[in-house]
Amino acid sequence: MGFGHQFEKVVKKKSTRKKKDGGEEETGCWVKLRFMGCCMSSRSRVDNSMSGRTGTHYAESKATKEKSRDQPVVPVSSTTTSNAESASSTPKFSEELKVASHLRKFTFIDLKLATRNFRPESLLGEGGFGCVFKGWIEENGTAPVKPGTGLTVAVKTLNIDGLQGHKEWLAEVDFLGNLLHANLVKLVGYCIEDDHRLLVYEFMPRGSLENHLFRKGSLPLPWSIRMKIALGAAKGLAFLHEEAERPVIYRDFKTSNILLDAEYNAKLSDFGLAKDGPEGDKTHVSTRVMGTYGYAAPEYVMTGHLTSKSDVYSFGVVLLEMLTGRRAMDKNRPNGEHNLVEWARPHLGDKRRFFRILDPRLEGHFSIKGAQKAAQLASQCLSRDPKARPRMSEVVETLKPLPNLKDMARSSYYFQTMQSDRTSSNAKNGIRTQAGFVVRNGQPMRSLSSSNGPQGSPYHHPHPSPKPKAKES
Repeated sequence: MGFGHQFEKVVKKKSTRKKKDGGEEETGCWVKLRFMGCCMSSRSRVDNSMSGRTGTHYAESKATKEKSRDQPVVPVSSTTTSNAESASSTPKFSEELKVASHLRKFTFIDLKLATRNFRPESLLGEGGFGCVFKGWIEENGTAPVKPGTGLTVAVKTLNIDGLQGHKEWLAEVDFLGNLLHANLVKLVGYCIEDDHRLLVYEFMPRGSLENHLFRKGSLPLPWSIRMKIALGAAKGLAFLHEEAERPVIYRDFKTSNILLDAEYNAKLSDFGLAKDGPEGDKTHVSTRVMGTYGYAAPEYVMTGHLTSKSDVYSFGVVLLEMLTGRRAMDKNRPNGEHNLVEWARPHLGDKRRFFRILDPRLEGHFSIKGAQKAAQLASQCLSRDPKARPRMSEVVETLKPLPNLKDMARSSYYFQTMQSDRTSSNAKNGIRTQAGFVVRNGQPMRSLSSSNGPQGSPYHHPHPSPKPKAKES
């Protein structure tokens, strides 16, 4: 509790502080820095704790300025804030940076022009690392090109004031520069120039999974697309754990770090906290506890012992979020429902009860068999015993058939009976439905399934359900 207040206070102070720097003022979470007016985030992170890291959202929407709800957890041991991993003591790049040969090296002026001077209209999102801007570069080069032409990219800037700096920047280049897989975001290149450190990624047009699940006004993701995303994300983790030349533990698996391309293919992003997995006879990696509260495995939070099974637990949390439409941590829920895992765990093993925790916005448009399999899988991934959790390759095999199952619950007698029971229960509590609205004690409110029109979606789809785009020839 005390740590949570401390972290909150630091962030609030940072976001409201007025600072004059060459005649420019800090506004909200943005600050005009001395170097060429680049808009960058002003955030802090606390050592030896779960961070409140905000994943980077590559969604084109004004709502990108909304702050993440990720919350820090109470640290394993009480320490004061330190700059142990900050960029304040910046090592020489030439001594630490090992760059893959295929990465492009950009100049700062190239990226400044590619993003149209880092102007607010180019802002895609904000993460703990810094701000992310949309840009356009040559298909096979580094020169900036006219917007709408060439290769569309996402340019991530390093917040040089923050603690989330140099080492994480190096980790991004090291891991994503050498790990190539269909379910990992592609790192196009980087920029090192004076104090400027930027990363250039492929552009992900549908933004983050977090936006689709939780952003106010977003259209509900269809069941088949949810399962497709879960399968793609699982393949990404399976590659890191079992197929990469060196085993990698991702350490920060959550909905905001799962990005989606035009066809809803999932790709893992943000490798700033990734660690090399244990090798040889070692069973775990001992490290400071970092990540995001609500997603971290309990044994890792307690001991600092990191294994691939820590990622499996985090996957279970995300799968549960996709099934229920609820956040891993949500203090706005009633008492007893703040922590998604603790609230849902008793329902997962009950074939009848677990249907009641599924996202009501699906309105029965989900596979009964698929939902049962997914709930069982989530329960296994969330096992309190790490050894009882499946490997990610096993998770992949379980998920493979789920996107294509057609036994929709809405057409089943069981689901209709369950809905009837729910309606009766709601009636006792003064809740009823009327013409697309929920009516509570005579006061109409919009039901969860109703949308606010095409503007409600961050991608402005005119149809009631988003569908993957056909591949362009």
